[in-house]
Amino acid sequence: MLWREKIFGFGLLIAFFFAGGCSQKAIETESPPVDNTAQVFHWKLLTTWPKNLPGLGMAPERLADRVKRMSNGRLNIKVYGAGELIPAFEVFDAVSQGVAEMGHGSAYYWRGELPAAAMFSTVPFGMTAQEMNAWLHYGGGLQLWQELYAPFDLIPFAAGNSGVQMAGWFNKEINSVEDLKGLKMRIPGLGGEVLKRAGGVPVTLPGSEVYTSLQTGVIDAVEWVSPFNDLALGLQTVASYYYFPGWHEPGTTLEALVNKDAWDTLPDDLKAILESASRAVNADLLDELTAKNAASLQTLVDDHGVQIRELPADVVRRLREISHDVVEEAGKGTDLAMRIHKSYTEFLKRSRTYHELSEKAYLEARD
Repeated sequence: MLWREKIFGFGLLIAFFFAGGCSQKAIETESPPVDNTAQVFHWKLLTTWPKNLPGLGMAPERLADRVKRMSNGRLNIKVYGAGELIPAFEVFDAVSQGVAEMGHGSAYYWRGELPAAAMFSTVPFGMTAQEMNAWLHYGGGLQLWQELYAPFDLIPFAAGNSGVQMAGWFNKEINSVEDLKGLKMRIPGLGGEVLKRAGGVPVTLPGSEVYTSLQTGVIDAVEWVSPFNDLALGLQTVASYYYFPGWHEPGTTLEALVNKDAWDTLPDDLKAILESASRAVNADLLDELTAKNAASLQTLVDDHGVQIRELPADVVRRLREISHDVVEEAGKGTDLAMRIHKSYTEFLKRSRTYHELSEKAYLEARD
């Protein structure tokens, strides 16, 4: 029986060996312990959007949530809606001055202070969301954007895109260019300048004032975003006609602003997390609006009887002609403005050439 005892003992030895190996492997694959000595950062983020507004207003909330989870709680960002701490259009200056570490909005809101900024938001008859993202991240656009904001101690990142918007809500029909004259319309950025030269009266309003202004007749028309966000504001209850195409905002980029001094305090891994979270939210908002705009448009038509109208061809043609001059002028004044305009227009030209053979050709074939 001695040989059986030896075999049994050898088997136990092997079993203990494998058990120990498995235990060691399990230990090695467990999550590393949290470093409770790591510095924790608490930031404020100011937005131009009403707090928790579906779509646009949720983008900074999701950004903050991603950063907190990715950093394991080492970078906590509290989001403040427009008007909670400061008015909507003071975000740029507030973050620049260090009132808050971050902001979220869109660059055309700062056009009065920094004319070239509008090129990083949207350009009438310009790039779509797909093209804007390509230019910013692979065509040198982001570097020019950061150069433009550097004197203000700000670092911008793309953090959302609306895609092609609707032309807006109107309380009168637009049948000719003459109908634009005297039209008081909420429309910011370069699109507002185009409307002005077409005889209209552009008005810049934050989202919180859009509904009431249209309801009370302070304005005659408003462009906000697209069906999902427009339905959330209830614009279908205060306007009769919903026009397309969104000539003025073909792919509006939203931005995350970071105060340079605050940025410099972050370790490299948190900087990478903030960049990655901004990039993720940039794609996420476009995905959400693409999905929800279709359903919301059907709701507007089926449940609210909204009248969908197409802008007449002569109106679109005139707006396009004026847009060419406005965009050309946006590329003048400084060497940097000229370089931004050159980079943007050359990228758009190349992109259009390819998309004639790809996106446009496919959509026409599909239809």
